[in-house]
Amino acid sequence: MRNFSLYVDSAANIPEEIRRARDIHVIPYHCTVNDEDRLCFDENVPFEETALAHYELLRQGADIKTSLISSGAFYDALEPEVKAGNDVLLVIISSGVSGTFKQATDAAAMLMQDYPDRKVCVVDSANASMGEGLVALRLADLRDLGESIETCAAWGNENAFKVNSFFTVDDLKYLSRSGRISKTVAIAGTLLNVKPVLQADGSKNAKITAYTKARGRKKALAVIADTFAQRAERPESQTVAITHADCLQDAQLLADMIRERGAKDIIIEYYDLCTVSHVGPGTLALFFWGKDRRSAEAATQPQPAGKTVPKNA
Repeated sequence: MRNFSLYVDSAANIPEEIRRARDIHVIPYHCTVNDEDRLCFDENVPFEETALAHYELLRQGADIKTSLISSGAFYDALEPEVKAGNDVLLVIISSGVSGTFKQATDAAAMLMQDYPDRKVCVVDSANASMGEGLVALRLADLRDLGESIETCAAWGNENAFKVNSFFTVDDLKYLSRSGRISKTVAIAGTLLNVKPVLQADGSKNAKITAYTKARGRKKALAVIADTFAQRAERPESQTVAITHADCLQDAQLLADMIRERGAKDIIIEYYDLCTVSHVGPGTLALFFWGKDRRSAEAATQPQPAGKTVPKNA
């Protein structure tokens, strides 16, 4: 029994076939490309086509800016649901990454004021990309088991930090361009073939922070795979997700590496357009259920000095 509607923002990165099968709806981000407004997700266009075109624009040096989803956009997207008598659970990119979470909660408050018989609940996924998507998929499981919207929202807000997220980038210039690292660090890292490994951290408003670094791409992938082995809970019985920005061969290599470490059910998808605009083509990310990132043990993982990645959308 599906007793409420489940929505995500387009950063959740859930593959179309899975999203449709699980009855999960998407509210898209917008971006500007050379001052032209574009959707980051279009229901009527295959995502692979949209993603590959976006990555090519990044490679060409197009001026691409992302923006949060406004409270008005959330209100307009959700009002038909509540007007039709449906409650809504909305899963959003981490509040430490984007101001979109506040816009969603503002819209939820306005909708419940205008439709007092309805509930609109918002879950902070404490993640981005398929980290957010994995939270939404687990909530779809609970919904389909007949759990109430209140129970699902409370479960999501409590358990989101159990999704672990680690990724690496191919070219440091995109982190430099968006202000995540200095130009000096980017140049030095490129010359030395240094590949940062980044993570969604365990802070209250989860942010993207430095985890460690490796000399070369393959070593960075090995670090991510070894971290999976250390932190994943019951890897053989969960869905693991990999997203990539036009580096399918590396994504398949990482999938093989984590299969050797117990993973069986692996989703591979192109990286969502909103967040990839800040990290660039060649970005590769792994998402899985594991040890709670808020735990003391998480704090003992490698944390070299570096700049916290600020809000980007």
